[in-house]
Amino acid sequence: MYKKEKTERLKSNIKYLIKSRGETRLSLCSASGLTRSTIYNILEGKVVNVQQSTIRKISDFFGVSYTEIETVDFEEKEIIESSISIKGNTNPAAVPIIRESVLFQSLDKKIGELVTIYPLTYYFGVACNVIGVLLESRVSGVNEVGDLLIVKKGMPAGDKEVLVCDKRTGRYFITRDPVLDMDFVCVIGEVIEERFNGR
Repeated sequence: MYKKEKTERLKSNIKYLIKSRGETRLSLCSASGLTRSTIYNILEGKVVNVQQSTIRKISDFFGVSYTEIETVDFEEKEIIESSISIKGNTNPAAVPIIRESVLFQSLDKKIGELVTIYPLTYYFGVACNVIGVLLESRVSGVNEVGDLLIVKKGMPAGDKEVLVCDKRTGRYFITRDPVLDMDFVCVIGEVIEERFNGR
């Protein structure tokens, strides 16, 4: 797909997502950290090459795929999915974003309490007991500072990627090891989505 077509798709998707999610251009700017002129220039067709970091911030704000926001017609996709889904058109789950440094003191709180304390993002999928962990250090050599991990709290069943914390060092890492020494690690939960900050 040519760059101009991608930019047009991005523009139409932003307009649709703002309207369908009950957002405004201002709320998008405020929450994503982008300037009003950046959003307005994209929506008014004044930009042909949108920076990758900008696209990531927009897709993260709406909780949609970074790779699809320039190539897929979200309005058409969501109409099709809601018409064929057995469960119908389900609402996204509100997910509290908790900084890595304050994660431990928040683990014993209920999600209902956390969503009133911390900023929110949304997870589009079947979700229960889900939090967002905003990384303040590198994790497992893959995730960078500023990345957001969407985590289903607790020990998952089966061979899943799990976010754990080493009690001795306070460092976080992701593992698939089904046998963990609970004397030395604290299991945060299953990593169900990663959102990269574009750095």
